[in-house]
Amino acid sequence: MATQANSLSYAGCNFLRQRLVLSTLSGRPVKIRKIRARDDNPGLRDFEASFIRLLDKITNGSRIEINQTGTTLYYQPGLLYGGSVEHDCSVLRGIGYYLESLLCLAPFMKHPLKIVLRGVTNDQVDPSVDVLKATALPLLKQFGIDGESFELKIVRRGMPPGGGGEVVFSCPVRKVLKPIQLTDPGKIKRIRGMAYSVRVSPQMANRIVDSARSILNKFIPDIYIYTDHMKGVNSGKSPGFGLSLVAETTSGTFLSAELASNPQGQGAAVLPEDLGRNCARLLLEEIYRGGCVDSTNQSLALLLMTLGQQDVSKVLLGPLSPYTIEFRHLKSFFQIMFKIETKPCGEELKGGDKVLMTCVGIGFSNLSKTLK
Repeated sequence: MATQANSLSYAGCNFLRQRLVLSTLSGRPVKIRKIRARDDNPGLRDFEASFIRLLDKITNGSRIEINQTGTTLYYQPGLLYGGSVEHDCSVLRGIGYYLESLLCLAPFMKHPLKIVLRGVTNDQVDPSVDVLKATALPLLKQFGIDGESFELKIVRRGMPPGGGGEVVFSCPVRKVLKPIQLTDPGKIKRIRGMAYSVRVSPQMANRIVDSARSILNKFIPDIYIYTDHMKGVNSGKSPGFGLSLVAETTSGTFLSAELASNPQGQGAAVLPEDLGRNCARLLLEEIYRGGCVDSTNQSLALLLMTLGQQDVSKVLLGPLSPYTIEFRHLKSFFQIMFKIETKPCGEELKGGDKVLMTCVGIGFSNLSKTLK
């Protein structure tokens, strides 16, 4: 796998973000060949090129070489610099596509990151900004990343295909991360949600709330779903609506589920009632899967455990998502191994079978952070 000068070589377009993020953190160059080489439209897509430009903006001294057809990429990472950045994301993917990677990199900048991202805030492919705000930020706080300047704000919503949304993400820098012991998922104590509608009747959001509650009320009384109807310039360029739900447990774990309507002009129209009911069922499925981190943020938790101090970190997860399973790249970049124990559901653990992941952090230290 490793070639000369510790650079790593991969083939194919899958897990591009993962490879580039791990390359940036470990400082090891990476070469990716055969990116959609046999496709009618070969090479990097717009959203991937936009992601590479974003990495270039937040680092200092990165070297990026792409061949003429875009099928080969060589990336030699620079230092994570941070500061104030603005970036227009590709509307082919949600802002969540870019934000997920920024959450991994932001704590290790030289200067605290304050970034404005523009594009699609909610779509059917990537985690929405609402869900990342409700689940990923509390997870980062467990690792000791916290402070007044730690926030994620939705200024405007944007639905596909037009986009037009805007979010502001700011994150303080940390020298080292705390190890974590998240082994008790706890019991569900409340459910919160956000039903949003843009450029459609505000009544849509209320209809979503009623239908979602019709299912969830059978399980728990403490449910509150906010409605968010943005008007005018804040509503982006395309119509749409959707729902994100987050269940909080007694031990401070957050599990999420979300659904968005079909983009304008694509697929059949979705009834808000169906969307609300389906999203509630998705949340119940996520609760059944359980664990201390929901399936969206499994890989983020494992990465932060890897980068922690040289101490044991443990986390109890539900069944691993396919994306998390491919996070084996951690071994190539950081030479780390996780101990994986399966915990079948029984008296203590309800729902699906759980997985206990244990590792010893590599003692990653933020070298770019200047000492004050």
